[in-house]
Amino acid sequence: MDILSIFIIAIGLAMDSFAVSISRGMCSPRFYVWQAVKISFIFGFFQGFMPLIGYGLGFSYSSYMESYDHWLAFIILTIIGIKMIYESFNPEENQDSWYNAYNISWKNVVIMAIATSIDALATGLIFAAYPGFLVKAVIIIAVVTFVFAFMGRYLGVYFGQKIRLNVELIGGLILIGIGTKILLQHTLPA
Repeated sequence: MDILSIFIIAIGLAMDSFAVSISRGMCSPRFYVWQAVKISFIFGFFQGFMPLIGYGLGFSYSSYMESYDHWLAFIILTIIGIKMIYESFNPEENQDSWYNAYNISWKNVVIMAIATSIDALATGLIFAAYPGFLVKAVIIIAVVTFVFAFMGRYLGVYFGQKIRLNVELIGGLILIGIGTKILLQHTLPA
């Protein structure tokens, strides 16, 4: 395995975090660099940490993880998406959302980061055959995800300010779509 292959894997893994960051960023009234850095760090940390867990679990649990990881991601993202859609019709109940400029629910950020990085858990099994690349892979995956989540947050805020839509509703639909995509990728024949 070479560095280019690891970058390609990292970009593929970062796409869900990128999409979630865009959808949630669209709901934010302003772009705050410190906030985007913190959120992106959490996404990058979990995306980089999950392959370590997958590597550590090894092959003994790989079939079990692979048979349920997509369902877990689907359920978590769908629940959060439904909550966002509900909140889009009841904005007064939306006071504690994690994208609020000053009152971020870091618990929800962590839940989203875990949900979007579950597929990285199985990726850790790939590196069992290439143990010399594990540390490089973890660092590259974490950094690429950080960059993509940061860019997604910026683009989401930028487009959210330019386009006056019910972004909470759109964001909820996007999260449900991401969860459905993950589920279908793992359950439909190739």
